[in-house]
Amino acid sequence: MTGPESRILDIPDFLAITIGFVVFFLGAFLTRHVAFLRNYNIPEPVSGGIAVALATWVVYSWFGIETVFDLSTRDELLVFFFTTIGLNARLSDLIAGGRMLALLLVMTLAFIVLQNVIGLLGATLFGFPAPVGTLIGSASLIGGHGTAIAWGPTIQAQTGFPAASEIGIAAATLGLIVGALMGGPIAKTLIDRNNLQSIATDGEIVGVGYESDGAEKKTIDHVMLMRVLLAVNVAVIIGYFAHQAITEWGLKLPLFVPCLLAGMLLSNTVPHLFPRLPWPARTPALAVVSDYCLSLFLAMSLMSMQLWTLAGLGGPLIAVLALQAIATAAIILFVFFQVLGSDYTAAVLSAGFAGFTLGATPTAIANMSSVTKRYGPAPLAFIVLPLVSAFFVDLANAFVIGWFVTF
Repeated sequence: MTGPESRILDIPDFLAITIGFVVFFLGAFLTRHVAFLRNYNIPEPVSGGIAVALATWVVYSWFGIETVFDLSTRDELLVFFFTTIGLNARLSDLIAGGRMLALLLVMTLAFIVLQNVIGLLGATLFGFPAPVGTLIGSASLIGGHGTAIAWGPTIQAQTGFPAASEIGIAAATLGLIVGALMGGPIAKTLIDRNNLQSIATDGEIVGVGYESDGAEKKTIDHVMLMRVLLAVNVAVIIGYFAHQAITEWGLKLPLFVPCLLAGMLLSNTVPHLFPRLPWPARTPALAVVSDYCLSLFLAMSLMSMQLWTLAGLGGPLIAVLALQAIATAAIILFVFFQVLGSDYTAAVLSAGFAGFTLGATPTAIANMSSVTKRYGPAPLAFIVLPLVSAFFVDLANAFVIGWFVTF
């Protein structure tokens, strides 16, 4: 949505990465000095990314300059991040988490339907064509930008509603922001209200926890990091060739899915086949690499949001998104948390569920990581949520969206 006299400022990939680092440290600075961000577990890349996105909006409004970032490396970071998640996964955890995985899947499927019901209600209330309800429902929220972009032109062609694509992208953008800001406070509320504590004792899954004064410092050397990077690269190579084969079979999956599975395969075979070989799963070094990839990915994603595209879509969109956010918070606090067991893992998953259902899987992981850094590990949460979001949701969402559009 570029103005007639606007100019485009293209930021190349290398410079975009460098700005991503600055965004992270800006977020860390804000977290240290703003009590709300610190106390309610808002991820550093989120606060920094939103601040920079607001700054680019000011530049666009005052000077007519549209800032466009090259995000090629960002997408590679996502692949590396999910590979680290796979390397941390243990078969015993998957077996133990079978029930939780099933419950999370059922809750997610129910939530897809609920979001579209709320979207349909909003579309009817504000005089939009009924199929547009999916674009302020699960197509843009659980589906994210990719699904919104895929369905927007289809719904626009079907209904003749000219702003369909813009509404979908705007809803996905707002949902990403709300999901990133809401997960931490929800988890804090549940943890504090129920006096919950982590019972995991075997190290980090994502992100090195915040160290208290006087705590023993974790030592990480270059050999540990190189060991991690070798394992990640091998898993990515296996995942890449698996992805090529899957694509030839006609099945469409993001590249990070087979890479995640390759990481799981390696971590559940190599240590048993070669017991003397040092393996980096659940080590501080792997946590650092995982944190690096996720933080930079999220910083680049949020700093590149073009918030000025939301300006002309304000009132109705904001009203429906507010209703979606209220419904999400209420269901997580009073239904989701209880269904998943009312324990610490359920509280961490609650933060992830808010980020996932309103934003995207990386937002969910960032929410959970921010919570576990402060309160302690929750290994199972980082395994079951990506499995649900990566395997099942896209197919189920496409089916439900198609039904609502036809309806």
